[in-house]
Amino acid sequence: MAANASFATALTIVFSLLFAVTAEDPYRFFNWNVTYGDIYPLGVRQQGILIDGKFPGPDIHSVTNDNLVINIFNNLDEPFLLSWNGVQQRRNSYVDGVYGTTCPIPPGKNYTYMLQVKDQIGSFYYFPSLAFHKAAGGFGGIRILSRPRIPVPFPDPAGDYTVLIGDWYKSNHTDLKAKLDSGRKLPLPDGILINGRGTGATLNVEQGKTYRLRISNVGLQHSLNFRIQNHKMKVVEVEGIHTLQTTFSSLDVHVGQSYSVLVTADQPAHDYYVVVSSRFTSTVLTTTGVLRYSGSSSGVSGPIPGGPTIQIDWSLNQARAIRTNLTASGPRPNPQGSYHYGMINTTRTIRLASSAGQVNGKQRYAVNSVSFKPADTPLKLADYFKIDGVYRVGSVQSQPTGGGIYLDTSVMQADYRTFVEIVFENPENIVQTWHLDGYSFWVVGMDGGKWSPDSRNEYNLRDALARCTVQVYPSSWTAIYIALDNVGMWNLRSEFWARQYLGQQFYLRVYTTSTSLRDEFPIPKNALLCGRASGRSTRPL
Repeated sequence: MAANASFATALTIVFSLLFAVTAEDPYRFFNWNVTYGDIYPLGVRQQGILIDGKFPGPDIHSVTNDNLVINIFNNLDEPFLLSWNGVQQRRNSYVDGVYGTTCPIPPGKNYTYMLQVKDQIGSFYYFPSLAFHKAAGGFGGIRILSRPRIPVPFPDPAGDYTVLIGDWYKSNHTDLKAKLDSGRKLPLPDGILINGRGTGATLNVEQGKTYRLRISNVGLQHSLNFRIQNHKMKVVEVEGIHTLQTTFSSLDVHVGQSYSVLVTADQPAHDYYVVVSSRFTSTVLTTTGVLRYSGSSSGVSGPIPGGPTIQIDWSLNQARAIRTNLTASGPRPNPQGSYHYGMINTTRTIRLASSAGQVNGKQRYAVNSVSFKPADTPLKLADYFKIDGVYRVGSVQSQPTGGGIYLDTSVMQADYRTFVEIVFENPENIVQTWHLDGYSFWVVGMDGGKWSPDSRNEYNLRDALARCTVQVYPSSWTAIYIALDNVGMWNLRSEFWARQYLGQQFYLRVYTTSTSLRDEFPIPKNALLCGRASGRSTRPL
């Protein structure tokens, strides 16, 4: 009895300490209803996915280390999940919101995500990750502000706008999914949206004031160029990293990427075009919105300002020019440059090559010849419950095989607390964009041709941009360094959404034998269970 009493007392003390620590960080609560609704972004009626009746969905406003409690009611007639592009889910891949980690929310049910934006700042977005829901909406902006005592390397703007851009189809998401399921490719998108509108999106400004625009490409396929008539843009933050403040007249935003720019209303008080156009496409898609000055009495005038179209060197040089501000504080007061990534020896090189082809007469896409096939149970739950046969570690190789495409539930294992080099190789004639959940990585190099060990001589080992989504130009390579300091099952995917859906993804299992809470949180008590995990219990309090 005395031993049991001592154990209970110790357990009480442990939980009290845990709650005392977490109680220091504020909680923000969201209750969202997910429904279908009629939308008309390109002038024709479509079935959209609405968050609380809105398309796009509401922004999430937060501050570094906030706890976000997001209760999702799924009022669709099919399972649904939201994922959080760029939110790192430190030690907690269970709530990442992709099928490899999280069971879908059944129709008519709800699930409460409990996230923490631990040690993060910046501009990100959420989106629906299942089926082809992303083609119907369900996305919205995420902004993580710095804590009040942490300096930001620019004055507070007069206004802060979320600008969600992306290509769009007039077809319903169910028709697009059916086409992919039948083994066919999708046609080119029909248009481009700015904040859910095919035309007429408006940003209101006052003369002489400076505004922050948080631009995210939430589209399905294309890189886009963003520009504002007669105005310059100063890039100040990219996916959670303060950058050297470089000024551009237009900005390439590749699919899945997010940027913050400052725009000063320094022109006469009129209306000006906001222009978004597709990059690297045979047919250039263009849409316009309006930058409207207070007191403007005239509409937009003059020709729509042109932008780059197929010029790869222009885009590559712009990407190389955007670098980390080493002296600025990030989510913590210490300078962003205090982590000297370029002085750390890598322990492993992973080379990832994309490919396209046919499997059983149907279109598929692959990484190192493996086209991802979803399992019947989320991979993270299979790990937790020790369910055999769901996937094989090493089912995708860490080097290109050069063989034909085949289907498998591809999982690559990597050791916790290692420092790894990943090279994305793109032998195709399109721009690729890759995203890794759970992490931010340093983009140390990108260039045309084939990568070789000699390519390391050109790496930026001082002030490379750290981000979570990176482009790879046609017949080119991009190299990243990454510190694998976040245990979990993490989705590495193409942001070209049809390719992701048809297999161009896999899971990086960052593994440790440790069971310490310092390394990974236990499964959430409210975790949904599905597949072969159904009927099991999560954990006691």
